[in-house]
This record gives sequence, structure tokens and C-alpha cells, in this order.
Amino acid sequence: MRFQIVSDSACDLPKERAQELSVEIVPFYVSFEEENYMKEGVDVGVEEFYRMMADRAGEFPKTSMPSVQDYADVFERYARERMPLLCICINAAFSGSIQSAMNARTQILEEYPEAEIEVMDSELVTLLQGMMVEEACRLRGAGLSLKEAVKKLEEIRSSGRIFFTTNDLEYLQHGGRIGRAATTIGNVLKIKPLIEYIDRGLVSAGVSRGRKKSLQQTIEKARAYVEADHIDLAEYRVGLAYGLDKDEFKKYREQVKLGFRDKADRIRRLENFHVGATIGVHTGPYPTGIALLKRCHL
Repeated sequence: MRFQIVSDSACDLPKERAQELSVEIVPFYVSFEEENYMKEGVDVGVEEFYRMMADRAGEFPKTSMPSVQDYADVFERYARERMPLLCICINAAFSGSIQSAMNARTQILEEYPEAEIEVMDSELVTLLQGMMVEEACRLRGAGLSLKEAVKKLEEIRSSGRIFFTTNDLEYLQHGGRIGRAATTIGNVLKIKPLIEYIDRGLVSAGVSRGRKKSLQQTIEKARAYVEADHIDLAEYRVGLAYGLDKDEFKKYREQVKLGFRDKADRIRRLENFHVGATIGVHTGPYPTGIALLKRCHL
């Protein structure tokens, strides 16, 4: 292994997958009301977190980024071993996680001046960040050096897109994304928001009447994007994201396969991601969608 890969838990890589890839995850913290903060993926699992949200309607959990010390504790272990390290953080516009990592890097370099630590802004969120981490592992496996891998990863950042919907307007209202009046009207009319992640930010992609239709429209929008930009899906990672409802997600996955059936031979694998607390606090328990990220050329 030519370098160690570290990421914050916003990447939403399952624990087993992270262990398989030899990726170290630095957790965010999550809390409900006045309760103590819990480490995501350590003190509280993703499914448990969503069940708490569903059971405690009207409460809005919040997250806190990893501390400088959280990162420093990890960085120091590899600095002692003289192992180069790449830390891939959530989009800096969404969280100060990367600033904690940068401060930890400075702290460790004072004690270990020969340490090689690269802290990278993924410019991505949730499963896109996770897919970038997997790309970093693929580059490492191909024998690239730390600096070569960083350069390759920087080339694909802007290709990340997510098309998703959620079932709960209240969480978007609480986060300041929509107003109270829009939430009230939307709930009465059973309107569901369609949202895209593009150019390092979340943008409205319209609304849909009802959950089933909104799920189908995420697939249609992804399909339209692929066709409009003449994307060869063999050159992309394709990921699917979900929250609490596993049965609904199984049906959604089949819908995606059906929607892209004529391109099935170009999709290497549909990757499943459980959206974690970092994004889940803003979407509620039922975020579902599809994401695309270009693969690095080797």
C-alpha cells in the first residue's frame, strides 16, 4: 500500500466496505435536542439514526464536524509509520470538516516534519464523496503515488451529479431551503421536491405530485442528463442512495435498471449507498436518488 486513505463519515461508505478497502473513517457527530453528541457509525448506526428521526417527528437533529483532535489522532498514527496519507473531505461549502483536517495536518507536521499528508476538498457530498474515495483506492491499487492520485482525482470532481428526492418538506424548511408557507401547501398537495447536486451545490429541479412519481422523475432526469451530455456510462460510476425504507429502495433499484435497460451493458455496477446523518439531517429519513461520477483514466 503506497498511501493511506482517510475520509470523514460524510462519504457514506458502509463500515464493511471501508474496512475492505483499508479506508479510515473519521466520524461526524449527531445529536437530538439536548442529548449528547454521538459519533456517526460508532455510537449510532445509520439505520438507527433514521429510525430515531422517524420515531421523533418534529425534532430536528443536528450534526457537528470532526474536531482537529479527531483528525490529528488518525494522522499521527500514519506519520509515525512514515506512511503517506490522503484525506478526502466533504465539500468545504457544506462543512468545516476540511478545516479541522487542515489544522490537524499543520499540528502533525510540527512534530513530524517529514510526514506526507494531503488534505483534499472533494467538492462533493454523500455517495459522490464515497465514490471518489473508491476511485482513490482504485488509483492506489494501480500503483499511483499520492501526488499522482490527487491530480487524477481533481480532474473528476466537477463531473459529480446527484438527482434525488425526499419525502419530508419539514426538514428542508428547518434548514432554510424552503419557507413555511411552501411547506404547508406542499404537504396538503402531497408535493415532493426534486433536487440536484451540481457545481458544488444543491439546486431545485422542480416538484412532483406524490412519492412514486418523484422517484420516477429522478431516474428520468438522470437519463435526460446522460443523453444530453452524450455520456458513456462505462466511463462513470453509478450510485444509488437511500435512507430508511429498504423495501422501497429495492423497487427503486429495479426502476433504475428498467429506465437504463438499453444502457445496461455500459453500466459496470450499480453501487448502493446508505445516506448518512450529514445529509440526512437536511432531507429527513427518506432521501432517495441516483448519482454519477466519472472514473479516473489510468
